[in-house]
Amino acid sequence: MEVSWEASVADSINTIYLLFSAYLVFVMQLGFAMLCAGSVRAKNAMNIMLTNVVDAVVGSISYYLFGFAFAFGEGSNSNPFIGTYNFALMNIPNSTYDYSFFLYQWAFAIAVAGITSGSIAERTQFSAYLVFSFFLTGFVYPIVVHWVWSSSGWLSASSSDLLFGSGAIDFAGSGVVHLVGGIAGLWGSLIEGPRAGRFDAFGKAVPMRGHNATLVVLGTFLLWFGWFGFNPGSFDKVLVSYPDTSDQGNWTAIGRTAVTTTLAGSTAGLVTLFGRRLLVGHWDALDVCNGLLGGFVAITSGCSVVEPWAAIICGFVSAWVLIGLNIAALKLKFDDPLEATQLHGGCGAWGLIFTGLFAKEEFVVQAYDSGETGVSRPYGLFMGGGWALLGAQVVEVLVIVGWVSATMGPLFYALHKLEILRISVDEEMAGLDISSHGGYAYTGHAAEESRPRFYADYMRLQDQS
Repeated sequence: MEVSWEASVADSINTIYLLFSAYLVFVMQLGFAMLCAGSVRAKNAMNIMLTNVVDAVVGSISYYLFGFAFAFGEGSNSNPFIGTYNFALMNIPNSTYDYSFFLYQWAFAIAVAGITSGSIAERTQFSAYLVFSFFLTGFVYPIVVHWVWSSSGWLSASSSDLLFGSGAIDFAGSGVVHLVGGIAGLWGSLIEGPRAGRFDAFGKAVPMRGHNATLVVLGTFLLWFGWFGFNPGSFDKVLVSYPDTSDQGNWTAIGRTAVTTTLAGSTAGLVTLFGRRLLVGHWDALDVCNGLLGGFVAITSGCSVVEPWAAIICGFVSAWVLIGLNIAALKLKFDDPLEATQLHGGCGAWGLIFTGLFAKEEFVVQAYDSGETGVSRPYGLFMGGGWALLGAQVVEVLVIVGWVSATMGPLFYALHKLEILRISVDEEMAGLDISSHGGYAYTGHAAEESRPRFYADYMRLQDQS
């Protein structure tokens, strides 16, 4: 059947939009790298930069071979728990998926491993990164994607058999991406334990500030820029008009989604600025950056289905969630150098609950039924939509925590038992750059005569000791 030129133009524009969104999400890898590098001590800068590269390259192969199939592979025997087709992109493109869709989903997948890497920074053997990155990107994360985003997933809001008549709304991944990465990082950090010297003999926290605030701030802005591909890009198509309207379509919802994303992040950053000022007595740029990101993480679930004013509430609460979890982490002697567990895990969970409270029915229908008239869906509890959607959101939080704990927890424990998870105390004190990567990231860092300048110097000192 011949395709009309109008349909071809529409398909081309939608493909360009999705590819451009994929490129924006990939730019977030640059933001992650800068944020991570600035948040660790200078002696570990090269290590954390290399792990960000490894997350991308290992995740690419893993997601190509297995991940996409587990997430979206559908055929005659499709099931609600795991995909079983399209391994290594076999039979792609087809009537459902094409290469641009794969690339967009790949950009999401490699972001998950980056979140977890931040939690276990400054004390992890490099080989452990290779193992968990491949497993997380190729198996653990794609299973959750299938549950929530595949049309046959048991939690999906696009399924023909909706959980509680609603399905879980996680539009761009507060749970699928951020909660998964945060819980994986939680188990990695717990099993490894705190960095050497992070807590003194009396259990009091010893500050270990990152070495470069400039990198942290620039990385945060790059992540903000990339989030405009992460959230609005999740519509996949821009040229979808809504029935019975002359001027509304996905393009309208995409603009609104960009606005809610901006408002949530900005509110969270502002609340964190003043909240931390009251708690610690000074204005802290690094805390504001993490607060801003926490707001983005939280709004990612409901960005397309809430009003702009609700996004401000989302950001306000997410700031206090992050501040509270950071205080609790110190009291429990939990050490996460980038606050990734608290930020992505805690704010991601709050984002899912927030959607169950504030989702607007009109916007839910637009996001999941292309604005079709006569369609009724459960929506936010506080908006008069009942408990169904909130119930589905709570189920998503619980099953993600359970699934990631049941898979990543044993993996990290096995790596620990095999003694390939954590580096030795001597290597940690010297720094991963000199002990594992041949030298420091900055030539000026080795100016002190008491420090070895190159890997050979480090090994010579090890032999002497």
